[in-house]
Amino acid sequence: MSNSKINVTIWNEFVHEQKEPSVKALYPVGIHGALAKNLAAPDLEIRTATLAEPEHGLTQAVLDNTDVLLWWGHAAHDKVDDAIVQRVQQRVWNGMSIIVLHSGHMSKIFRLLNGTSGKLHWREAGERERLWTIDPAHPIAAGVPEHFELPNEEMYGEPFMIAGDAKVIFISWFEGGEVFRSGFTLQRGYGRLFYFRPGHEAFPTYYDPNVLKVLANAIRWAKPTLSMPYPKTHAPDPLEKLSPKTFEFSKVGIIKS
Repeated sequence: MSNSKINVTIWNEFVHEQKEPSVKALYPVGIHGALAKNLAAPDLEIRTATLAEPEHGLTQAVLDNTDVLLWWGHAAHDKVDDAIVQRVQQRVWNGMSIIVLHSGHMSKIFRLLNGTSGKLHWREAGERERLWTIDPAHPIAAGVPEHFELPNEEMYGEPFMIAGDAKVIFISWFEGGEVFRSGFTLQRGYGRLFYFRPGHEAFPTYYDPNVLKVLANAIRWAKPTLSMPYPKTHAPDPLEKLSPKTFEFSKVGIIKS
């Protein structure tokens, strides 16, 4: 973990941008490339990684040197190797934070950390989305308006299958009438998770200044405060002297005669 800079890894499956000309036109260097450029700041050390790289670009060395991991996925959730997912999960437990973007709600890593299916209603019709800041005191909401609008986005609607301990910061209303918990946090082990809904590949969402403000705030909020193995396991040396026991460990609960 860096003392002077926050080490950020932006992971993107990088599929749509190579297969869909309209998406490539919006994000010629990929969503990961656009985010890396638009979030660049003196206190951030940003690298990118993609699905096609060896170990999806998420080697143990990369993750060990990552404070905050951003995750964008949509079309290739099933292509992510389970061993890499478990590696990311362990790093979150140990203190790395993760920011899950848009359709990442169905990624293996989000569903694993969330603990539920992550399912929701959706409709792809380019609808207007109004995001409401319902917890303006949260650091992720710092400097974000009470509400802001995106002219076109994919609709996500309730019910959204998320963990009961989610702390909701943003709620969306869509042109078709649905509402959605679009931004929330979870604590998992020593690591933090933030999910943020906007970011469908067909629209220039990651150029919007309010969306970028939320993500920039989230990265700084998610900077780890603790990094160590989790959970702790065997503790053979007690703090206090133990009294003599009248049972054998192989026969717990049976009193000696």
